Amino acid sequence: METGHHTLNELFAQLGLGSDDTAIEDFLSRHHLAGEEKLAKAEFWSDSQRKFLHDAIVEDSDWCEVVDELDALLRH
Repeated sequence: METGHHTLNELFAQLGLGSDDTAIEDFLSRHHLAGEEKLAKAEFWSDSQRKFLHDAIVEDSDWCEVVDELDALLRH
C-alpha cells in the first residue's frame, strides 16, 4: 500500500490521464465543476475514475488531499 503525499501529476497518472503539466493545464481548461456538483459525479469521468475519486474521499485515503486540490482547481 502506498503512503505519503501524492502530487497532482501522480493523481492524473493514477486516473489514466496525461500527467505532465501541459496535459493537466489542458484538462483543467476544458473541465469545470459548478456550484454543489460533486467531483466524483462529474460527467467527464469514467466509472473507474469516479470510483477511485469517491473512495479516496470516503475512505480518507492518502490520495484525499490531492483529490481535494483537484476539486478546488476545477471550481476556478
